[in-house]
Amino acid sequence: MTYESFAKFGLGQIVRHNDGAFRGMVIDIDASFAGRPGDTGQISPDQPFYQVLAIGPEGGFIAYAAEGSLERDPESSALTPEAEDRWFTSDSKGRLAPRACSIH
Repeated sequence: MTYESFAKFGLGQIVRHNDGAFRGMVIDIDASFAGRPGDTGQISPDQPFYQVLAIGPEGGFIAYAAEGSLERDPESSALTPEAEDRWFTSDSKGRLAPRACSIH
């Protein structure tokens, strides 16, 4: 599988895992896998990886997922302005960053 040089999903976007393991909101993006070499198993580390504030059968958690394992969640509405203010900061161009990180 070939991956684009840019992230398919953006901060605040609602996504779901391809196998239905979870759905949630993208809260951070890495251009490629940010862990130890070999930790991805069969999944290519040379693709964007996302931190997702997820909701699964056991409740809320932070998931770290490869772009190839995520899809847009058509059942969920867009992030509300109130939720955006709660989870992200924004610069003058409208670019979002997680509240815990500064905008580059």
